[in-house]
Amino acid sequence: MVAFLTWLDGILWGLPLIVLMIATGLYFTIRSGFFQFRQFGWIMKRTVGQMFTKEDSQKNEKGMLSSFEAISTAIGGTVGFGNIAGVATAVATGGPGAVLWMWLASCLGMILKQVEVTLGCFYRRTNEKGDYYGGPTYYMERGLGTERHWGKLWLIPAVIFGIGIFSTFFVTSSTLTASQVVSGAFHLSPLKLGGITIEGEIIVGIFLCALTFVITGGGTKKIASIFSKLVPFMSILYIFMGLAMILVNIGRVPGVITAIFTNAFTGTAAIGGFAGCAVSQMVRVGLARSVYSNEAGWGTSPMIHSSAKTRHPVEQGLWGSFEVFFDTFIVCSITALSVILSGNWTNGTDGGTLALSAFAGSFGAVGSILLAIIMIIFTVTTSGGWFTYYLAILEHLYKHEGIVKKIVMKIFYAIRVLPGLLWTIYLVKTNNQGFIWVVVDITSAIPTFINVAVILLLSNQYFTLLKDYKARYLGKGTVDKDTVLFYEDKPGVSD
Repeated sequence: MVAFLTWLDGILWGLPLIVLMIATGLYFTIRSGFFQFRQFGWIMKRTVGQMFTKEDSQKNEKGMLSSFEAISTAIGGTVGFGNIAGVATAVATGGPGAVLWMWLASCLGMILKQVEVTLGCFYRRTNEKGDYYGGPTYYMERGLGTERHWGKLWLIPAVIFGIGIFSTFFVTSSTLTASQVVSGAFHLSPLKLGGITIEGEIIVGIFLCALTFVITGGGTKKIASIFSKLVPFMSILYIFMGLAMILVNIGRVPGVITAIFTNAFTGTAAIGGFAGCAVSQMVRVGLARSVYSNEAGWGTSPMIHSSAKTRHPVEQGLWGSFEVFFDTFIVCSITALSVILSGNWTNGTDGGTLALSAFAGSFGAVGSILLAIIMIIFTVTTSGGWFTYYLAILEHLYKHEGIVKKIVMKIFYAIRVLPGLLWTIYLVKTNNQGFIWVVVDITSAIPTFINVAVILLLSNQYFTLLKDYKARYLGKGTVDKDTVLFYEDKPGVSD
């Protein structure tokens, strides 16, 4: 089974997907006039610059979440497992050079996520309670099915995408990684109950799942409200911890930066427990870890951004660009530098264990405990963020209230943390953890391939909205009064 999954991973994250993502990213970058670079200052002004404005400024805009609540939930879903364990694994398997390919992929990821968030907001719809939902399956139905006259054929990519997203519901690995870090930091011993031995990782996993169960009980609105307070705290704490790690080793930073750039084009020779890595492997690992950490092109973030109050779809798309920038160029970079500076990336360990050893090496037990606390928060926010994505898909699958929808929702709410716990127990008990990242890559590759292909097909709608946005708010061009900003405002549109 492991051999088959490894083969499938190589196929899915092979040349076709890499070419599709790079080509699509370059297409949107060039046709938009390098928007994510030339308008970077504007993106920061309309995102970071608006973070602490009063929500009253959005009271007349359509949506059920403020932009800050939406970005907090989206960042909560992205910043965490992928940024710590994922980046550590990227360095352990691809060497320092993989970091540069992560950065380069994220430059294109900034525009890709802007596009998917913009389309998600444009094609979103309301349920019978007046709550807004959107995302890839929504723009597949309205963009492909209705506007491009695909009829019911839009269901084919939508079903494949939905299966890919929901597969993470059953094989999530964030709980396991956090359990390993927390158990290691506090040196938890196995608990014996009768003839049953419960490992420390499983004890932590039960605690994390219980905490997640409580936080996700209130649905999307409640999760967003909690995350708008929790995510800034956890992000700042991790950034300060990472910066302290870098400052402690500041004399070695220039050499690390040099290694990142030189190894990216020459490969990395075998060192210690590191088996060596060719440039092609670095590109693949860097791109895969980039997508898993910032989720650009994956189609996940649009499912929460589509619920935001916004004056223009592109305006919310700017938050998508900021999300990638913050996630990769700040959080992931701190993790990567910390791991490389520690030197432990060559000893054969990876994932959360490698990150833990990196911080413990510089700060001792205090570093381990701080990282453990951060991982607890990260795991809860990651699980909570993904919970909102599953809700968006289910809301689309069951558009209208009825007995079937009520039953499905009740079952989903009742078992929402069970798969993650069972998966953790299975991996700990079988000690079969070597293929975690293979499974992770597979579950991200399938929906990413579908989503990137779809936004490429719907690119004209994005550029129509971008042209309108530039005219309205950047003073570039003339506003076309016939441009419809939200699909629901088109004449004759109804659910």
